[in-house]
Amino acid sequence: MQQLEKIAGLSQTDAKAQLVEALKNDAKMSAMSYVKETMEEAKLTASKEAKKIVIQTIQRVATEHAVENAVTVFNIENDEVKGRIIGREGRNIRAIEAATGVEIIVDDTPEAIVLSCFDPVRRELARLAMHQLVSDGRIHPARIEEVVNKVKRQLEDEIVEIGKRTTIDLGIHGLAPELIRMIGRMKYRSSYGQNLLQHSREVANLCAIMATELGMNVKLAKRAGLLHDIGKVPDDEPELPHAILGMKLAEKYKENPEVCNAIGAHHDEIEMTSLISPIIQVCDAISGARPGARREMAEQYMKRLKDLEALASSYSGVEKSFAIQAGRELRVIVESGKVNDKQAEDMSFQIAQRIQNEMTYPGQVKVTVIREMRSVSIAK
Repeated sequence: MQQLEKIAGLSQTDAKAQLVEALKNDAKMSAMSYVKETMEEAKLTASKEAKKIVIQTIQRVATEHAVENAVTVFNIENDEVKGRIIGREGRNIRAIEAATGVEIIVDDTPEAIVLSCFDPVRRELARLAMHQLVSDGRIHPARIEEVVNKVKRQLEDEIVEIGKRTTIDLGIHGLAPELIRMIGRMKYRSSYGQNLLQHSREVANLCAIMATELGMNVKLAKRAGLLHDIGKVPDDEPELPHAILGMKLAEKYKENPEVCNAIGAHHDEIEMTSLISPIIQVCDAISGARPGARREMAEQYMKRLKDLEALASSYSGVEKSFAIQAGRELRVIVESGKVNDKQAEDMSFQIAQRIQNEMTYPGQVKVTVIREMRSVSIAK
């Protein structure tokens, strides 16, 4: 051993230390190589797996879409009732409008009165009060106030009952009574024409499915999904974004910090600090982006159709372009002398690619390029 140490110029301890260090470096290199391979594989499969989870989630939750209006049509048996609702010199109709805050439109439409108001709770209050007044037959200012106050109390009870029923259906327990009441109020609110309670229930179910696929806390995800838009229905409406207001309400009623963060971060107003937050954001987008889920403003809709036609018309050789089927198909008619069959095929592909890259639209847009040759001869 001494001779070996003398030849090597190393003591036994130094030799051991060198050997251990060499083994460490070798193991570290192997581990780094393995980690790099695993990361590369994860990058390749992550996008595919994420798409698969999203598609499975969408397919497993299918709900009807109820688009909200700003008016309610109240049907009456005959036009004689209209006179009684209006009252002498219009005193009854003024009393109803003052008590409910709803504009009542009585016109020539047979057997119908229109209740117009942007607040669906007030509109429902007016509808129920009108129904009671017409059924009872006694319509005068004092009776109107009495009936409206009675219906208001009934509507508050119904809102609480809707909130309780929703939480029971979704299996969510331990919510504060005030949050349950706010969930009930969602039934009478809409967002871009989409019923808010229906949207929140759908988001809760989507979150539960996605959390299950990812092996996360399903109950917590479902809870955050139901409460994510709670900031749209407070009694007082301070000047705050609805996500931040919802987060503050959830914190006030001692909700889980992960749920509070998911509510506040679903429109990127605050930083996401839990894995549930991106799930809520994705599921909110899925629910709102379904074709037909939300109502587009008429101006936006018309602009989208014009933009589609203008995009196609910008190509050389295009004679006319028509956006049809509510913008789901674009028909492009080209001049046969300027565009041959191969060019027409290329044009349809290029237009489809540009629509995909430059425009925002629900569903898909089919591009059809039509080229026809017409030969006309006249016999004289």
